[in-house]
Amino acid sequence: MNLQDLRYLVAVAEHRHFGRAAEACNVSQPTLSSQIRKLEDELGVTLLERTNKRVDLTPVGSQILNHARRALAEAGQMEAVAQAARDPLVGPLKLGVIPTLAPYLMPMILKPLKQACPAMALELWEDQTRSLIDGLRNHRLDAALLATPPDAPEITELVLFNEPLLAALPLTHRFAHAKTVSEESLSRELLVLADGHCLASQAIAACGARGGARDGAQRGAIPASMQASTLETLINLVAAGYGCTLLPALAAGSFRTREVVLRPLTGKSSRTVRLVSRPGFPRPQALRVLERVIRKAVSTAIGKK
Repeated sequence: MNLQDLRYLVAVAEHRHFGRAAEACNVSQPTLSSQIRKLEDELGVTLLERTNKRVDLTPVGSQILNHARRALAEAGQMEAVAQAARDPLVGPLKLGVIPTLAPYLMPMILKPLKQACPAMALELWEDQTRSLIDGLRNHRLDAALLATPPDAPEITELVLFNEPLLAALPLTHRFAHAKTVSEESLSRELLVLADGHCLASQAIAACGARGGARDGAQRGAIPASMQASTLETLINLVAAGYGCTLLPALAAGSFRTREVVLRPLTGKSSRTVRLVSRPGFPRPQALRVLERVIRKAVSTAIGKK
């Protein structure tokens, strides 16, 4: 048994397909299949149920998979500790970012981060909060940028900045020419992202909708089935006159040319962006560089808005 055999097992478990798993591991399918057979022979148990269409784990295979993932995580930690002792700013940094932040923050920091740490390869994962926290727990990620508290005792957090929220209105809206807009005035026409996006619950809470934005009666002409999974789609709905929404300040520059009006909120609603990681992450120096780059970029960007 070796670590590579365990990696093959984890890949098959994740892809449920030998061909895709082999491609992910950069080996031929016969090589991967034979190594899995070798692992089963060595352990004396069947790990996988094979059919023509898919591959499933046996009950004992599921148990062994958990041990395999822990073994690979520990081996990765050993490599990371050794790397950190040599140079903490060299090597990959696996960073997760929520979808309502990644497209707007990352272009601002990628070049400065590369200049600050030319030997550190950033591996970017964009996903919703729950998946990113799972990635941290399972050591698939080193750190993540979230806009809500991680609510997990095994995860540490560092507040980076508060990002104002803006009212995004159709050009013909009654508040289109107002200097500021109150959050409560938008509660009955609020459009939000689909469930799972933290910005949706933040917008609902800010406007006092208490989930009413999910109610077709509350949303006027908006059918309850109409949900957006991206800010791009959400702003298109606003521009078409289907309602209003709250937009993070860093995203404002991407949508100013659309047929929408952006106005400050009287309640000054905002969201808090955090850098989260595991307490035992062996390269805290890399996170400190990331922190400095983000703080500087955001201070400049939000100061201009």
